[in-house]
Amino acid sequence: MKPQIKFKKIWEDEDMVELTISVSDGTSCFSCNVYVGHITMSDTAKNIETFKSHIYGGLYDLRFGEFGPEYANGAFHARLEFHKSGNGKLAITAKLESEWSEFTHTKVASNATLYLRTEPCLLDKWIESFVSLSKRSRNDSVLECIQ
Repeated sequence: MKPQIKFKKIWEDEDMVELTISVSDGTSCFSCNVYVGHITMSDTAKNIETFKSHIYGGLYDLRFGEFGPEYANGAFHARLEFHKSGNGKLAITAKLESEWSEFTHTKVASNATLYLRTEPCLLDKWIESFVSLSKRSRNDSVLECIQ
């Protein structure tokens, strides 16, 4: 199992896209489905293009969906950080939550927090594929990570 974050389009209409986001740290793997508006996808593509130049201490929060039982589908939040002591590596904390469902007498959702690292050249490669995903010219985008 390779450490990576994979975004795969599974459905779309005029307003939004449904993505399956799978995160693996090389040992564990978790995935969730999220709804994202096309405008949000486009804005995210622009924002990560800007973020990539913040290698000397940048921080970016990538958030799709919302956490909690009152929201549709799942949620994904990744904090991307070029920490000053990280030797140019990008640290990623990814939090994911599945859709809420009935379980005995309550509603529950599975969740996970995974920690990954990647390098600027792999980030550049991912940004290129994510921009294409946001423009609807491809159906997936993978951010490869390192162990």
